[in-house]
Amino acid sequence: MENNSNKTSRRDFIKTAATAAAAFMIVPRHVLGGNGFTAPSDKLQVAGIGVGGKGFSDINAFHDSGKADLAFLCDVDDRRAAGALKRYPKAKYYKDYREMLDKEHKRIEAVSVSTPDHQHAIQALAAMQLGKHVYVQKPLTHDVWEARALTHAAKKYKVVTQMGNQGASNDGPRFVREWYEAGLIGDVHTVYCWTDRPVWPSGIAWPTGKAEIPKELDWDLWLGTAPYKEYVDKLVPFNWRGWWDYGTGALGDMGCHLLEVPFSTLGLTYVQDVQATVGSVYVDEFKRGYFPESCPPSSHATLTFPKTPRTNGPVTLHWMDGGIQPARPDELGPNEIFGDGGNGILLVGTKGKILADTYGQNARLLPTSRKEQVAQKYARVPGQEGGHYAQWVEACQAGYGKKEVSSPFEIAGPLTEALLMANLAIRGADLRIDGKYPGRNLKLLWDNDNMRVTNFDNVNQYVKRNYRQGWEMKYNF
Repeated sequence: MENNSNKTSRRDFIKTAATAAAAFMIVPRHVLGGNGFTAPSDKLQVAGIGVGGKGFSDINAFHDSGKADLAFLCDVDDRRAAGALKRYPKAKYYKDYREMLDKEHKRIEAVSVSTPDHQHAIQALAAMQLGKHVYVQKPLTHDVWEARALTHAAKKYKVVTQMGNQGASNDGPRFVREWYEAGLIGDVHTVYCWTDRPVWPSGIAWPTGKAEIPKELDWDLWLGTAPYKEYVDKLVPFNWRGWWDYGTGALGDMGCHLLEVPFSTLGLTYVQDVQATVGSVYVDEFKRGYFPESCPPSSHATLTFPKTPRTNGPVTLHWMDGGIQPARPDELGPNEIFGDGGNGILLVGTKGKILADTYGQNARLLPTSRKEQVAQKYARVPGQEGGHYAQWVEACQAGYGKKEVSSPFEIAGPLTEALLMANLAIRGADLRIDGKYPGRNLKLLWDNDNMRVTNFDNVNQYVKRNYRQGWEMKYNF
């Protein structure tokens, strides 16, 4: 947003109000400071939904850009909100995002969503329908249909969007793309992405013990769209990631950080097919445990993407989690770290390979003795992953379509869909019907236009889940 009052929607609003009170409230920037000073009226008015943990670091980054005010805070858990309330004492606090948006939408310009995965879509869509720019933590959504809906809504409502896979703003992904487009590794046909997650309990039964709801937590609001269940210990604030009702497993936690490099480099979008195997947990001799509510302890998903303008043919992408890794490339020395030790990205081309760490960091050609340099083609983001937040703030100020961001929903939506498609295969492989596992050893064929698996209907229930009554998400394409 430019400082010139005639070029800002917020200043225009104040101008049209034309009241003496407003005139005294809005102090001209030249009175308060010199060049580079941002008047209070020129700052983006941000509301944070979910302001503890990662949400707290998100809103701090917006504020520290010097171009945003945290005007409103919302969290279902007063314990998690305590740090934000202390740092932003002037911000108005709500527990229910619906009440906040209803009462304050005229004063809110942008919304940050950093809640458990199952709440992302409904909260982001509510803000977008009010014309608010949105920043949404990864993964963008819990379900495939939700990702498609938010991608469509971003264009429909013409709002600035950014997903919280901050590594998309690093130099590493840009190095990789420049090397690839310069032909240094030929045509990429195979990609490997892996992580040491989960680092939360997985492959376990739902707890049976009763627990008292902390007085600071509104449990019903926390559940939101998810089916009603009695409160259990240690689900909040982190271990929800390992339960399908709320989280999206290792793929949801790390997939957006790792798949971003092949997506931005190769122009990948929607999958054509996917298959998966999952780690098993045995509870007795030859007795496999069945825990359908829990994400598995490990998995390997294989996704096929159709040819893109940047590839010569289809691309096969392997996802591995739970500590499973691909074979070390021959070009990597025996004592060289594969990825960053726990996570990694490997692009295999017809003339060479590229290896990178989490967030696309430390990108290097293999063997690492290769040091070819190519001309910079893509602009860098000041501050890299730290600048991911300021980039969104500045784009919001400029207005829809005026300034580029690293992970708009146009990109983040298909990226999220891809990892959620892998989850379809993972859940399908682990689905027991009449004592058997008919989804194992299947390649799921995807009808992208109709958002349906065509050869195993049982998994289509996970494309769009049933929402709890009163929490339905409705959207028409």
